[in-house]
Formats: sequence, C-alpha cells, structure tokens
Amino acid sequence: MPRPVRGGLMLTGLVLAAGGSLRLGEAKQLLPYRGRTLLDATLDVARACGFDQLLVTLGGSAGEIRGRVDLGGCTVVDNPDFSSGCGSSIRAAAAEIAGDAVVLLLGDQPGIDPADVRRLAAAETPVAVCRYDDGLGHPLLFRRPVFGDLTTLHGDKAVWKLLHSGRFPATEVRCAGPVPIDVDTRHDYWRLLAGGAR
Repeated sequence: MPRPVRGGLMLTGLVLAAGGSLRLGEAKQLLPYRGRTLLDATLDVARACGFDQLLVTLGGSAGEIRGRVDLGGCTVVDNPDFSSGCGSSIRAAAAEIAGDAVVLLLGDQPGIDPADVRRLAAAETPVAVCRYDDGLGHPLLFRRPVFGDLTTLHGDKAVWKLLHSGRFPATEVRCAGPVPIDVDTRHDYWRLLAGGAR
C-alpha cells in the first residue's frame, strides 16, 4: 500500500461514520454509490491514503453497517453516544490513536483526494486544514500535542471551534477545487450522484 511521504511520521486516519443520519431519514453510510455503499467508497479513499493505522467509528445502524460494508484493514471503534455529534466519536477513538498525528475524514465524503492528505501530513504545525477554492473543509490533521484537547470535544462543530480557537498554530493547505460534497441531506446525495464527489 502506498504511504504518504511524511518524514517518518506515523499517521492515523480516523473515519467518522457513527452518525444517525437524522436529516436524511435513513443510514447514509449505506446509500448506494458506484455499485457499493457510500461508506465503502469513503473507506476505499482512506485506504488509498496509506495510513499506518485506520480507525472508523460506528454508532447509528452499526449492526447493519458491519454486515454490509467492507471494514477490512480498519479498527472499528463503537460510539454509543453518537447522537451527541462528531465530538463524541473523536473522544471515543482518542485512546485508540497510535500515530503521531491523526487525520479526520468524514464517512460520507468520498471525494477526498489522497494527495491532499499527503500535503496535510507534510504540514509542520500542530493543526492543518484543507483550504479549497470555496473555503475550509475536511480532512483536518491534528498532531499529538493536540490530542488532549480532542478528548474534550463536544458537538458537531467542535473541531472547527478548536481550529479557530488560536490555541495551536495551524496551516491551511491549498487544495484544488471546491470542498468535496458530504451527504447530510437528500439534495446533497443527488448532487453527489449527479456531478461526482465535488
């Protein structure tokens, strides 16, 4: 498996896939996408990033996801508090992170480019975030000095609050194109099917 050039950095990927899909009305992880499921597509991208460790959090519809999604190569972290937002998934996974840095990916965002992850990994600041043509977006990278703060996150926007808090130096890594689509609503899903992942 190819690995990002990162100067000996051990890199963990964390795919956040525990959401209950309340806005969509069904498990978005299992929506059909390119002959498989949406989460399968995202995990394929994550595997292509060449992480030393790959974690995926599950919560809503976890049993069905385990039965239908290829979780090979992933360590599954169960998040019973998934309904309180992404922060709970990051807290649940924090103890499992073996890397010197962790890259957060959304389980419903298959349009991430592994080359962008490699550029994130090359950033030397404690925090790095993708700067797309139309704004900031996932994935985000956090190095070990930030891990303690990751265990205190609450809610869906917690990582953004941490990023903008100014507590840690951050690098904005330029990435081509618009922010990749993440599927929160039926309209997002139609956009993804109609126009590709971005």
